Amino acid sequence: MASITQWPNGRWRARVRLKGGREASKTFRTKAEADAWGASEERDVHHRQQRDYRTAEKLLFRNLLERYEREKAAKLKSAKVLHYHLARLHEDFGHLRLAALTPEALTAWRDERLRAVAPATVRRELQTLGGVITWARKDLLIALPENPVTAIRLPPPSKARDRRLDDDEEARLLEALEDRAAPTLGARRSGNYRVGTRNPWIKPLVLVALETAMRLGELVGLRWEHVDLSRATAHLPDTKNGDARTVPLSRRAVKILKDLPRDPDEPRVFPVAANAVKLAWNRVTARAGISNLHFHDLRHEATSRLSTKLPNLVELGSVTGHKDLRMLQRYYHPRAEDLAKKLG
Repeated sequence: MASITQWPNGRWRARVRLKGGREASKTFRTKAEADAWGASEERDVHHRQQRDYRTAEKLLFRNLLERYEREKAAKLKSAKVLHYHLARLHEDFGHLRLAALTPEALTAWRDERLRAVAPATVRRELQTLGGVITWARKDLLIALPENPVTAIRLPPPSKARDRRLDDDEEARLLEALEDRAAPTLGARRSGNYRVGTRNPWIKPLVLVALETAMRLGELVGLRWEHVDLSRATAHLPDTKNGDARTVPLSRRAVKILKDLPRDPDEPRVFPVAANAVKLAWNRVTARAGISNLHFHDLRHEATSRLSTKLPNLVELGSVTGHKDLRMLQRYYHPRAEDLAKKLG
């Protein structure tokens, strides 16, 4: 039965006990409204209790995870990252039945996992778990009383990086990207030893990244057929968020692309693998004496630079590919001294 009580202010409160000791409550202006809502909630509770949860009680979670990775995750852009999350969930929960993944079980796992890895990692793993269960409920129509992930507190998200190039870091970085002969003691050995980056594609790729705020995946996937130097544009038909966008190119970016060597049998603008760029980047930053600078930080740097030319956030977002202005703010990091100059 629903519990109906009256507040000192004259309003009426209806309470209905739910599964697991939880309750739902709501206040109303009249007792009749409270009675009607309580009766409706009781019918819903009874209906939910009558649902058939036998599939969830029999299904091993590892079988659901394997099916999810095969039918859903493998088709997503984040498939590689999801694979590691699913592997962790398989190891920790694979032996359980789906119905055993209760909020209480996930809370205990969360607290234990936080002793081993960062809160942001646990948050992403739980979000992956929640996605698996949502898929099971909505796509496979497996009955569950609730998605247990939505019933627990997630660890806080990681703090957004705001790393930008400081002082002379850009000059040092570009110097480390140069390929040149190392000084030697003997003339016969001159030119045999090199200093800098031998891969000819890394430096122009870094420079274009600083001019356009393009992601590494977008740069290594860029094809000449999508570049129009006469119109100063680069079309990206397949981006991280799934939407195509056309990136305007600065005069400097156009010149860099014009100067690149072109092989008629190579459709890519930068014929180099993303992993090769990451490895080269680690060597370059070490050679330049620059610490804690990720390649993706160039996107932060480029976005902040572009904002001085495109103060309209809608225009800036169309260049960087951010639909959500809140996400754009994660990449826009103006320096206080630059803002002070604008103030006059």
